[in-house]
Amino acid sequence: MSSSDNNNHMDLTVKFDVVADPHEVSARDILFTVHDALVEKEYHPINQIVGYLLSGDPAFIPRHNNARSLIRKKERDELIEELVRFYLQQNR
Repeated sequence: MSSSDNNNHMDLTVKFDVVADPHEVSARDILFTVHDALVEKEYHPINQIVGYLLSGDPAFIPRHNNARSLIRKKERDELIEELVRFYLQQNR
């Protein structure tokens, strides 16, 4: 491969597709479950979830209804991706 071929290859965008495991809890379900647990504990759910997403500190999420363990089953970027997807779908 010549140097110019290598440079052309470096300019290509690689498509990344993730195949979801059908047995895995969805980011959507996790966010709703965590939201409900926060409401039941009388926390402001948006503030708490944003705090967790920005910091990665699980202390923002209560153990109530296993919410803390549940939210850690997904990477924070996967949760943010779900939020962005939902926002864009609802606001187009």
